[in-house]
Amino acid sequence: MIHPDTRLQFIDDEIGYGLFATRPIPRGTITWALDAFDRVITPDEAQRLGSVYAPILDKYSYRNRQGAYVLCWDFGRYVNHSFNSNCLSTGYDFEIAVRDIEAGEELTNDYGYLNLERPFKARPESSTREYVYPDDLLHYYKEWDMLVAASFPNLLRVEQPLMPLIPVALQQEIREIIDGGRPIPSILRHYCQPENVLS
Repeated sequence: MIHPDTRLQFIDDEIGYGLFATRPIPRGTITWALDAFDRVITPDEAQRLGSVYAPILDKYSYRNRQGAYVLCWDFGRYVNHSFNSNCLSTGYDFEIAVRDIEAGEELTNDYGYLNLERPFKARPESSTREYVYPDDLLHYYKEWDMLVAASFPNLLRVEQPLMPLIPVALQQEIREIIDGGRPIPSILRHYCQPENVLS
């Protein structure tokens, strides 16, 4: 589920739509969390769906560490890529804002951690990267981990409308991390290795 203080807005014919903040979203806010309505489709199920559905999965889903396609039921599927994204995935099934997001600003994440099946050339930005590759997670996880770790303590300091979606046991784990009782998991745990792929 995507953060409620967002709206869908048309950008241009190339990008299509994007998701924009309707009010300020502070750093450390959970901006998206996997929920019970999101559809998880195994590779075998995707193949049985047939070629009609392939472009939809390709455009609107990401792959989890088991290689399944996760199709968000709400506008979360319209979050666009940026090499300078303001949201990043944690080592869990939720994303947080890694800097303050202003009202009217687009919410973005880095598709490099979404286990893409093939590379694509992104729009030019102030970045040394031009392409998003399927194995970007192996190359940039330390950088992303640092951004998440710097923002993680704010999880308990800011308003969290999506916190009810986080299981109680995980909420306790988050508190332990913030209190220094356990390390924060790396975003690298999301990487889809061939041996982890479910049929």
